[in-house]
Amino acid sequence: MATIQDVARLANVSVSSVSNVLNGRTERLNPATFERVQEAIRTLGFRPSQVARQLKTGQTPMLGLLVPSTANPMYGQLALKIEAEAQRQTGYRVLLGNTNRDREQESRMLDDLLSFGVHGVIIVSSLTDEQHFEPATRQGLAMVSYDGGADPNMPARIDHIAPDNFQAGHLAASHLIALGHRHIAFVMPAGRTVSRASKIAGFEAAATEAGIAETAEVIECPPAAHYGDAELAELGQVLAARLARTTARPTGLIAVNDMMAIGLMSGLHQAGLSVPADVSVIGMDDIGMCSYTNPALTSVAMPFGDMAEAMVRRVMLRLAQPGLAPIRLCFPSGLVVRQSTAPPPAVNRVAGAPTRRRG
Repeated sequence: MATIQDVARLANVSVSSVSNVLNGRTERLNPATFERVQEAIRTLGFRPSQVARQLKTGQTPMLGLLVPSTANPMYGQLALKIEAEAQRQTGYRVLLGNTNRDREQESRMLDDLLSFGVHGVIIVSSLTDEQHFEPATRQGLAMVSYDGGADPNMPARIDHIAPDNFQAGHLAASHLIALGHRHIAFVMPAGRTVSRASKIAGFEAAATEAGIAETAEVIECPPAAHYGDAELAELGQVLAARLARTTARPTGLIAVNDMMAIGLMSGLHQAGLSVPADVSVIGMDDIGMCSYTNPALTSVAMPFGDMAEAMVRRVMLRLAQPGLAPIRLCFPSGLVVRQSTAPPPAVNRVAGAPTRRRG
């Protein structure tokens, strides 16, 4: 079993420097030294006594992870990656909470983490205003925000890591256009977040480049009384029933995420339409079940593993060096083509008209 002395020898530092890293006393360590010690800890699989560390520092060897809702499998998939990275990099465990996209609940959970002795958190928030994070960061909570937008009114204490959402929207639209679709739509629940706005911008840019801007739509589902991530598939199913009643429906649909895309495919099937013979469907996130839908769902894959590694590394670095300048990292996405997309049909066959809202 590796000892603290083994770590010091491998990193070519003193035992006291290793102890400082382990106990969060790293104000006088330069970033290169900190990284060498962290790498030595990972290489040797060193695990310090967590009880001793907590007694010495008052900090729990855990990271907080706040997500809107694990009812959306994408957040469960992301949580698994973050948990694995936290164990691999630091030996920390992850404390997971569901915020239901509620500002007050996010604030309460941040306070709870601090009271439990948790001083580092990764937060997935769809809210564009980050002012409610300020009290927790003032109390020393090291925070990394996933897929959010840096708030210009927020003091510089939060790092931001996200997939390239513009690229995601552009990839999906370009795929449909390459197949020959001229009437396409981006579909989402009502209300725009930072990530949705970027996806729409990429979608619209691809349509403009192809000369089909006039027939590229943004369709927003009306808000449900109790909308949440568990209702994403249901919203897609309801919208599909509306779209099936029109001769002017798009021949290619891009859903804001995979759960909504799965609902769209189900609703189109129930309405007597075939995917992809009548309508092509693309999702986003590439969750595990995409390969098992019928037909298998084409989706834009987000690099969850790379982003999880970066988020854990950054929150630990910010714990050690709170004064670091904040960063924003953007990771490329990629299209996974399956059987839910094909060239458009020659003629749409069902009559009626849904209500659309252009974005």
